[in-house]
Parts: sequence; structure tokens; C-alpha cells
Amino acid sequence: MRIPTATYRLQLNRDFDFEAGHRAISYLDALGIGDVYSSPIYTARPGSGHGYDVSAHEHVNPELGGEHGFRKLANELRARDMGLLLDIVPNHMCVAVDANWRWRDVLENGPSAVSARFFDIDWRPPKQELAGRVLLPILPDQFGRVIVAQQLTVALAETGFAVRYGDRQLPLAPKSWPAILEPALALVRAKAGDLDDGVLELESIVRALDRLPTRVETGAERVRERQHEIPIIRARLATFHERSEDFRDALQVVLAKLHGESGTPASFDALAKLLVDQAYRLSSWRVAAHEINYRRFFDINDLAAIRVEDPVVFEAVHALPFRLAKEGLVTGLRIDHVDGLYDPRGYLRDVQEGWKSSVGGTDEAYVVVEKILGKGEQVPADWPTAGTTGYEFMNLATGVLIDRPRVARLHDTTQGMGGTTSSFADIVYGCKKLILDTTLVAELAMLARRLDRISEQDMFTRDFTRVSLQDALAEVIACFPVYRTYIGSTQSSVDAADRGVIERAVLDARRRNPLTPESVFDFIRSTLLLEEPTGQSLQASAERREFVMKFQQLTGPVMAKGVEDTAFYRYFPLAALEEVGGHPESMGVSLPQFHREMSVRAEKFPHALSATDTHDAKRSEDARARLSVLSEIPREWEETVARFRECNRAHKTTVGDTLAPDDDDEYLFYQTVLAIWPPGVDDPPADLAERVSAYMMKAVREAKRHSSWINPNVAYDGAVANFVAAALHPEKGRSFLAELATLRQRVERPGLWNSLTQTLLKVAAPGVPDFYQGSELWSFNLVDPDNRRPIDFDERRRIFASLMAAFEADPIRLVDELVANAEDGRIKMLVSSLALRLRRAEASLFRTGGYVPLQVSGQRAEQVVAFARASGSKTAVAICGRFFTRLGERAAMPVGEAWGDAITALPADLEGRELHDVFTGSKLTVRGDGAGHLRVAEVLAHLPVALVFTRS
Repeated sequence: MRIPTATYRLQLNRDFDFEAGHRAISYLDALGIGDVYSSPIYTARPGSGHGYDVSAHEHVNPELGGEHGFRKLANELRARDMGLLLDIVPNHMCVAVDANWRWRDVLENGPSAVSARFFDIDWRPPKQELAGRVLLPILPDQFGRVIVAQQLTVALAETGFAVRYGDRQLPLAPKSWPAILEPALALVRAKAGDLDDGVLELESIVRALDRLPTRVETGAERVRERQHEIPIIRARLATFHERSEDFRDALQVVLAKLHGESGTPASFDALAKLLVDQAYRLSSWRVAAHEINYRRFFDINDLAAIRVEDPVVFEAVHALPFRLAKEGLVTGLRIDHVDGLYDPRGYLRDVQEGWKSSVGGTDEAYVVVEKILGKGEQVPADWPTAGTTGYEFMNLATGVLIDRPRVARLHDTTQGMGGTTSSFADIVYGCKKLILDTTLVAELAMLARRLDRISEQDMFTRDFTRVSLQDALAEVIACFPVYRTYIGSTQSSVDAADRGVIERAVLDARRRNPLTPESVFDFIRSTLLLEEPTGQSLQASAERREFVMKFQQLTGPVMAKGVEDTAFYRYFPLAALEEVGGHPESMGVSLPQFHREMSVRAEKFPHALSATDTHDAKRSEDARARLSVLSEIPREWEETVARFRECNRAHKTTVGDTLAPDDDDEYLFYQTVLAIWPPGVDDPPADLAERVSAYMMKAVREAKRHSSWINPNVAYDGAVANFVAAALHPEKGRSFLAELATLRQRVERPGLWNSLTQTLLKVAAPGVPDFYQGSELWSFNLVDPDNRRPIDFDERRRIFASLMAAFEADPIRLVDELVANAEDGRIKMLVSSLALRLRRAEASLFRTGGYVPLQVSGQRAEQVVAFARASGSKTAVAICGRFFTRLGERAAMPVGEAWGDAITALPADLEGRELHDVFTGSKLTVRGDGAGHLRVAEVLAHLPVALVFTRS
């Protein structure tokens, strides 16, 4: 197994393709990066900015440069002994593009499609009109209105007849083509006569279509017959259309009549009948929440979930990465959204077996999973993975920068200013219920129908109604404390961790619903815990197991949509804590807790990714680091916000009976502007108002209190946009900008030092440090798409070359200059690179070395995070400052004697040894009297972070 020393995330798209990535490799190598961590390379929706909307798993995306471009990049990495971690998307496919031939197959052939097994479709839903069909909620209005508006047209395409809507082209089932061809045949016959060759050929084509097996015939022989005959009929029809002018003329007449006459509703009946005869049911997008019958990626209609648990599907999804791995072009895998899979444990085992089979040998692949851990949750120990992609580390690195004794006041601040008064737990519960009542209600209903069928199997539970079961299920899911449980498809019992989660969720659901009969919750509990009535048939047991597996696939999306995409936009006493996988109610991480978590990480998951920023982050690492400073000055922040509100009172607008923005949204606006204002810049940047306005629009709609994506409140949205524009206008917002400037001067530099601490923690602590593209310089971004703006690697290359030349000449002079001019970001690049280079040079130390928390004493003890990584005779020590505002005026330059009498204890075997400072080149001798120690003021003489190590 190749274990990366450090990874660098590249977001590939048509504007930053394989060639652009290839040009960046020499720079990344010099920076100290060991492996490139690539976004998905499968063929995706045209113009995709991220690659997760996969349309075909078989091929490398041509927009990125195709397989030739990929090979050029991968071979350059291999030549430099650098690895490539590839992002795999096993959960879903984009079904909004014609290029997805598998989805097109399903739309054309329904249950009998060869590709039907790829998608999780309920072909027998309660609504009879959907039996054997898949709901397509793509229309902007009701079906009938769209038809009479003549927005749906039929044409003969390369693959046969299709209905066009906008830029979508949906296949018409071959069995329905006679509805078009028979009227055309009559016209051709009337002109050419019964014995005309063209008439005979067209009659033969129609008879061949009539003989085709129906789409509900799913037997192997009948499916093969359809697959054999349809291409032949297509080819015959295309040839006939090309050579017969009479047919082309007749077809034009038939289609014109089919498209109806404006103002005559009855003239559209034939088209409506034709469309009803398809393997799909066109409908308004608003129908999706209640009637959609295919499992989606969360609530995104364009992303249909796939059944990767099926061996045929697994092989199709993984053939490309396994082939590239066999050639040595891919050295590891990142699994997207592992919680969405039917059986994550079984899937990961299949991945490892597939990898070993492809590359040969017995070595497992380096695999990390995108997995969000709940409070106190660990990745199951028997998963064959190196760990997660690093959300938990990201929140620990932010949390340790939070001043816990003071931060609680921020919650009181928001309540005192008219903001939310609910606890975070109650907000999460309410948001998850909202999701279950709206965007994911169809998935809940499908699950309830399964449970209802199970209840009918036993005389003690058969009297439960489907409605009561659905309501109780919603309550249990809303009370689920983690994303999901991991009961496997072959388990006969539930392990202690999963049992505890289920028991807790059911208990909480009972507490919140005292009027619901406990027997309903008892039934759900026993079903989830695999406790079956005696005498159950094998079929009944299989139905129960299938319910549990499907239940586990729903709790994750509800948690994600309810927490990350709703609750986080309703509860934000300190927005730095509103991060993916974060627990904002915990108000940070104590130093002892941080050390405990790192010790566990070193023992159990030493090779998991350590992220501080990702493509899914709500705010970039430097934005969070700055906002964390507010936890140190809660009273000052409270008073400043009061002045902000007074300055901007005139910019608010009354919408209905609400002032817009309301107190909560306004409070988020202030944190947002503070978070992303570029350091060292006095006037509002030209794009600031636009970026903040776009973010606030997203925040308001995600919160779903005054507006939403489903039902936009244009008046409220507009009022918020106007408020942002006025507040950030040089003239209209003059008083606010002046107050903001005062606050920025207070928090800006402490925020930069926080960022350096965060960076060093990532590189030196257990785990594989992961850098999101561009984050080696200051990066003040918001959630996507803001964090996916182009990165200028040429500029970074120039800056880096200049830094290295200056470092070689006089490292201390350079560091002093960079600290004095910290706003330009070069200090972050230097710290990142020098730490990464040490990690690469001493790979064994950081991969296998233990984690040793170091005791700090003295007046500033609480402001220092210190630990050692030790392996054999080698030791590296990281010493980082925090809570910089406590240094008063020294916060702007927190070096040397600013740290007073603080002393860091060191492992006893270092006493008398010489340590080398990575960032300044200085040498330090460990003092001691039986136990080694260093003065923090000496170690941090030039920089508020230090990484020192022993040379062999």
C-alpha cells in the first residue's frame, strides 16, 4: 500500500483540465506535496464544475482531456514518485443528460431494460398510473399545460423517435412508434399504392414493432429478443427515412398534427396518449417530493442513485479505476458519500478484493471514505479503509482555537438580539422533520409501505396503519443521533454500537411524542434490531432485512439535508463552528480533548486524511480561523454588532409582517463579511458585494424560514440583496464600513496566526495532511461555488520560487519580513512548504511515530498547543500559539517575549540534545534537570508557530 505523505486536492473541470493539472505538478512537488487528490474523472454532465454528476462510468471525461490527457498527468506524477488519489462516485449518476445511455435504456425499455438493475426504482408504487414506469419530474408546470403550450415535440432522432423538451431528448418506446408510423403509412399508401416497395417496407417495420416483447416482460429470453430486434428496426427505419421522400413528407404531416393546434385542447389528445404509453411519466418538478419512485442522491432529481451492491453494477462503476490502477496510474481511492451505500462494509471489502485482483498481489489499496462522524462516533474498526477524508480533523483543528470559557456568551448574544432561542438539538429535530415532510417525503413513504407489509405478517402488529407507521418512522429518523447504522446484509444480530444508536433514537422519539402508542415504537425498534417473531418464513425475514437496509440509506440524506443544509443556516452563534461534521452546540474543543483525540487517531487511523478545507466546506479554513477570534472577545463583538445594526437599520425593508433581513439573517451577514474580507485591504473589493449577496441568497433559501429553493420568496430575497448592496456601498454603508474596519483591525492578525497554527497542526499531527487547491496562500472563501473560483498557479509558482531563494540566503530575515507583512499570505506558503518538506523527508517518523502531548507551564500555558511525534531516535516537536488577543498589543507580532515565562516540557530523552527549527534554521538546545524543556519565547522568537526536530 502506498501511503501518501501529503495530498493536494485539484478540482478538475473544462476550465482546469488535465493539461492545467499537469502544468501544476512541478510546483506541487517543490511545495512538498506527495500525492495529487483528484476530483472525479468519469464522463460527467457537460460543463460540470466538480465531476460528481457522472453520466458514464466507462470513460474518462473528454472535457478534461480524455484518457490521453489523464495519462499525461498520471505519468508525470509517477515519474516524480508522486501518487494519485482518485475520487470514486459509486452512489449515483446524472440522469439529466442524453449522454447517460443507461438511463436512456431505462426510459425506453422500462423494467425490461438491461440497465434497469443499475437504478433503485420502485416499479410497483401505490399509484397505479406509475406501475412499470419511472416518474420524470422535469416539467416547469402541470403536464397538460406544458403540452398545450406546445413545449413538447416529437421528432425522429438517430436512435428512433424521441420527445423533445428544451435541451432534453427523451426516447419513445419502440412499441409506441406505430402510433406515428401507421398514420404515416396510410398517407404513403394513398399516394404510392398497396404494392409499392416503400409501403411494403414500412408495413414490415410496423409489424416488427408490434411483435416486440412488452416492457413488462423481463424474462431473459424476451429481454434478449428486444435487445436483438430493436437495433435492427432502428436501422431499417433510418434507412427508409433517408431514401423515401414520400415517407419524410408524410411524417412531417403526422407530426404537425400530433403537436396540436394552439387554442384547441382536444387536438393534443393524441400526443398526450402517446406520452402516457411510455416507460416514464412526465410531470411537474413539484410532484417529485411526493411521488418520485427512484432513489435519488439526497433530494436532487437529476442524480439517480445506483445499486452498486449488484455485482454487475459494481464491475461497471469500478472497471475504469481498477484498470488505471493496474497500470500504476492510480495509487489510491477516495470513496464519495459512503453512507449512501446499501452495505458500506461489504462494498469496501469488494473494493479491496477488486483492487488486489486488478493490480495483483495481496496489498490492499489506500482507501479513504467521505464519512461524517457523529459526536463520539468512530469509523467501524472492521472497515478495510485508512479512515475518512478528514471532516473530524477539520473540526478539531478549528475547535481547539475556540476560547471555550468565553464562547458561550455568543449564544446569549444572539438570543439577546432577537435571534433564535431554541437549542441546537431542537432545531436539528425540527429541520429533519421538515425534510421528511417535504423534499424526502416520497422516500419516507416508500419505506413506510415496506414496514406496513411487514406489520401484516404478524397478528400482534397487523392493526398498525400505514399512516401511523409513517409518522412514527419519521420521528425515529428525526431523532437519529448519527448519519446511519451499519447493519450488514448477512448479519444475524446488531452490534453494540448500532444497537445503542437505535435504542437512543427510539427513546428520544417516544419522549417527543407522548401521545403516540409505545407499541408502534416497539415494533420499529424490534424490526431495526433484527428481532423477529417466532416462526417467520424465509421470505418474511428477507423483507425485514431489506427494510433495515433501506432504512439505513435514508437516515443519512435526512441528516445531511436537515443539519448541513438547513440547521446550519438557522443556528450560528459562531459561524466558525457551522462546518460539515461539526457540532456547534459543543462550542469548541478543550486542549485535553484535542490531545486525546489525536492520541486515538495515531493509534487507530494514523493514515486518514487531515483536512482543514474541502470542496464541500461551508467556509474556507482561513475564514473559520478569523471567525474563531470572536470567541475570545464576545463582549466586544456583542457591542460591535449592536452598532452594526444601528448603522444598517435604514437599509431594512418590510416584507409582509417581517423586517428583511430578520435578526438571524442579519447576524449571519455580519459574520460572513468579516470572514472573507481580504487581509490588508481597506476598501470593499469590487466583487465583495456580489459574493456576499450570492451567499446570503443561498443561506436564506437553505434555512427555509422565509424563502426556499422550492418556493422562492422573491420579495424577501430581493430585500436581503438590497440590504447587502447598501451596507457594502462606499457611500450608503460608510458608517457600517467604518465600524467594520475597527473590528477587522482587532481580529485580522490574530486570525492569520490562527491559520498558521491550524496549518501546522494539520501537517504535524497524526494523519495525512490534505491541502485544498490554493490554500497554501490565504484563502477567504465561502461555500461552493465561491470556493471553486480559478486558482492562479503561475502566480503561486513565482511567489514560491522567490521565497525559496530568500530562505536559502537568510531564513531568519525572511521570516521576520513575512511576519511583518503577513497579510500577503507568503508566510502561510513558507510554513506549509517547509513543514511538508520535513514530513516528506521523515516520512517514517510521521507515519508511524507516536503522539506525545506536551505539558506547558507558565502564565501563557493555556495559549500554547504542543506535542511531539516520536519514533526510535527521531523526534519532531510542534509548538503553536492560540488565543492571541490575550496578548494585548503583542497580538499583532506574537513572538519572543510576548510568551512570557511559558515553558514546554519535552520527552526526557531529548534533554541536552540539539533541535533544529524548520522555519528559521535555528538550533535550540534542550535544557533540563532530569526532564527536558524549552522556553516558548525562545522557540517562538520569530514566528507564532514552530516545528523543531532532531537530526540523526
